[in-house]
Amino acid sequence: MVRIRVLVVDDHRIFAESLAAALAAEPDVDVSAAGSGPAALRCLDRAAAEGRKFDVLLVDADLGGHAHVPGVRPAAVPVSDGGEDGLVDGISLVAGVRSGQPSVRTVVLAEKDDPRRAALALQAGASGWVAKDCSLSRLLTVIRGVLRDETHLPPALLTGVLRELTAARKHRTESERLVESLTPREREVLRCMVAGLGRKAVAERLFLSPHTVRTHMQNVLGKLGVHSTLAAVALARRAGVGPVDLGPAGRIMPEESSSA
Repeated sequence: MVRIRVLVVDDHRIFAESLAAALAAEPDVDVSAAGSGPAALRCLDRAAAEGRKFDVLLVDADLGGHAHVPGVRPAAVPVSDGGEDGLVDGISLVAGVRSGQPSVRTVVLAEKDDPRRAALALQAGASGWVAKDCSLSRLLTVIRGVLRDETHLPPALLTGVLRELTAARKHRTESERLVESLTPREREVLRCMVAGLGRKAVAERLFLSPHTVRTHMQNVLGKLGVHSTLAAVALARRAGVGPVDLGPAGRIMPEESSSA
């Protein structure tokens, strides 16, 4: 029998333990549970290193949004805690898993229907969005379906999610057009801004004077039609612009350099 390896990620321990225990009763399902995003990433990395990767990740849409609920842990399905690694929200975890282990299918578990967040989850790489109060048989259908490369959404969410995805594509197209209006050096400065670098740090990494960097930043804001660095970064991310690639010594890698 081919067994499906499932990892439940939810910081509400009672829910995580109950769901994991219910899934563990299925003859073809092996299940583990994690109580935070960092703990989930450690579980995924450890499983991959041991040659027994997880197949499906069930992620709480509100991961990190509420405190742990005390309860007795079933010995068969212990919940791994996050330690001191900080919070990782559900959609960010989906995106990280999609990037690091693309073979793992992710399904978001939500307490309420939210077309905007469901669309964000799909854009991040999720294969499904399921209500937490759905039946176990429904959840098992989704788990098996995403392994066949199916995408699962509640019927009531379809129209709203399609609307959100269409709007996001329209914004992305406009954002891409604005970013394309930048010079190569301005795009490089923008990528530094996306990386969270300040004017002085950008100057050091691009070997430019702070005054020149200030001029480039002003030109970037003007061409993008925004009035703040935060707005420029948000627009850049919509256009698919990632952070600048820094070398080991904090310098931009040679292939990222361009003339002023």
